[in-house]
Amino acid sequence: MKRILIGFLAGVALCLGGMAGAQTMTRLSIGTGGTGGVYYPMGGGMAAVLSKYVKGWEATAEVTGASVANLQLIGQGKQDFGFSMADSAYDATEGAGKFKNRPVDARTLLVLYPNKMHVVTVEGTGIDKLADFKGKRISTGEPNSGTEVMAMRLFEAAGIAKEVQRERLSVAEGVNAMKDRKIDGLVWVGGVPTAAITDLAATPGMALKLIDHAEYADAMNKKWGPLYVKSTIPANAYKGQARDASNIDVWNLLVADKAMSDEMAYTIVKTLMEHKDELVAVHREAQNITLEAQAAGSPIPLHPGARKYFEERGVKFKN
Repeated sequence: MKRILIGFLAGVALCLGGMAGAQTMTRLSIGTGGTGGVYYPMGGGMAAVLSKYVKGWEATAEVTGASVANLQLIGQGKQDFGFSMADSAYDATEGAGKFKNRPVDARTLLVLYPNKMHVVTVEGTGIDKLADFKGKRISTGEPNSGTEVMAMRLFEAAGIAKEVQRERLSVAEGVNAMKDRKIDGLVWVGGVPTAAITDLAATPGMALKLIDHAEYADAMNKKWGPLYVKSTIPANAYKGQARDASNIDVWNLLVADKAMSDEMAYTIVKTLMEHKDELVAVHREAQNITLEAQAAGSPIPLHPGARKYFEERGVKFKN
């Protein structure tokens, strides 16, 4: 009986210890994007790194509508931090665009990598330039995504915003719709290579075409601020892409609410930077997460906890 009692008490102690451990576990939700883009796998890599190296933390990457949705969830306290394109983050802090009358007091944790706007079609659609989108069925990205925001700004700059038959699909859904010939093209803003676009380029009978559009960056910057950069998607980024395609870049950010503690922000940034090699193994765009990118700045304020880490690493900020 004595042995039974001791065993029982030991079991109770273990149970209570487990309960105590569960109560002290810090669970973090990382807002990413759709499964066909770069945010989701990179967010999964971040979740794995934080869960592995920070004792008592359990981080999870969540599938979302991407930039705008992530900022909205952060503002509602339903998400701890997430990915966003710089233009959407700027709108959120200013209470502009999709955040009109509902600003989000967001702060930058990390300047990540440049997102490249892809304007995509295939041979046989009669589309050779952006103006040819007139009257065509085009996906402009998921509702409440950064892609949708940037696509509509591009179309406005090109004077075709009211002449496109819009579909609002994720990049994976858009690619499937193109394979089925239900749409003529799509706009996607993401890293290179994007898995869904790679899949489209590799599909038999689908000859990928990337449409040049860098010429509209100046008009977009004039109206919405200096957020966009003329760039290129290099040749052979995708199967059958024989030449460079001129495009517009916008930087990606990892953002959190201003209310996040300085200690948590510092730990997130320090852990991700010190284990960047594990993020690169998930997706090569993580190579572009650099100290130099942090120094270049973000259109929204840097979180004090993140700033502390970067200053310790020798980063000099302008203000």
